Amino acid sequence: MSSATQEVTLIGLCDGELDSKRYQSSYLTNKVGGLPDWWPVASRPPPRCGRCGAPLAHVVQVYCPLEASPYHRNLHLFACPGAECSGRADCWRALRSQCLETEAAAAQTSSRPAPAQEAPLSVTDWCEAADDWGMDGEEEQGDGWGGGLKKESRVQEETAAPQTEDSLAVSEMDVSSRLQNLHLGGSQEDVPVFCPFFISVVEESDLCGDEGELEHAQELLREYERREGVAVGELEGGEAGGEEKYEKTRARHGDAVFSRFMKRISLCPQQILRYCRGGKPLFISEPPSNLPQVVSVCGSCGGSRMFELQLMPALVSLLRGKDSSAEVQLEFGTVLVYTCSNSCWTAGSDSPVEEFCFVQMDPDQQLFN
Repeated sequence: MSSATQEVTLIGLCDGELDSKRYQSSYLTNKVGGLPDWWPVASRPPPRCGRCGAPLAHVVQVYCPLEASPYHRNLHLFACPGAECSGRADCWRALRSQCLETEAAAAQTSSRPAPAQEAPLSVTDWCEAADDWGMDGEEEQGDGWGGGLKKESRVQEETAAPQTEDSLAVSEMDVSSRLQNLHLGGSQEDVPVFCPFFISVVEESDLCGDEGELEHAQELLREYERREGVAVGELEGGEAGGEEKYEKTRARHGDAVFSRFMKRISLCPQQILRYCRGGKPLFISEPPSNLPQVVSVCGSCGGSRMFELQLMPALVSLLRGKDSSAEVQLEFGTVLVYTCSNSCWTAGSDSPVEEFCFVQMDPDQQLFN
């Protein structure tokens, strides 16, 4: 994969509720919340919190195949919504699963009618396999990846529904049965579930938008500078007088890294996810100096790991429990996910590979409320 491709940062945005009564998600769907859509050949019990042992809630599902790889590829992020757990790395789990097209096709053919699989095929990739993270389908779909997913899949499903009502009913029963086996895994504990949302995508370089949007972003920056007593623009300057400039421009809460973070996301504060495999993460506070040692090697092959994606503060307010009576709340600043550089996988495996999560709390949570 080329460095030019790696430098492209892709921004994930919330793009409307995923109503399971109207839209059927699959492992090809990029979404927030809901239940994870495992591969047809995969099966596993719900992951558990490393601190309290409770079953974890599914936070994000990303379909992210790699260039020149024969595998479909998914990342699932889970977290414990317990009050004492959500800011701890051992209370988050990142699971990577892969599947050959032949394996997926065989499982789909044997387990459900073909029409039920048509809708998710409009989903495009999060990474190198697709030009501009799914923009290669833009001419046909007319509204990029997120809009194409929702519009095309909905049209297909609504058009097919009157003609395949019986087969869809059978399919839904089959899917429900499989989900029961996959998610409960013999345990009768209640697994917390967040309301599901589609995720749409833009390139960060496209966020320079029209003049009105830029002016609004600059206004937000000026307000932040007045409130925190920091000149954000100076933080991205040259190297001259670096240490002195750092001291003069650090915010009242003492975190210049946070100020850089604010500047970077100012053109799109509502971003919920950033994706750039092999790129540089955007830290919300000063990372530990020994971060390369903190990020453990791959537990499967022993190889090194690289940054792939991170969750952003704007996601926090969107994570609501499907059961309004249930207390399901996560608090975090950003969650960075590091994955195996080799994306190692054993052909025919039905067990996901665990990757590494690094959690940073928000030093000024009130800015995102």
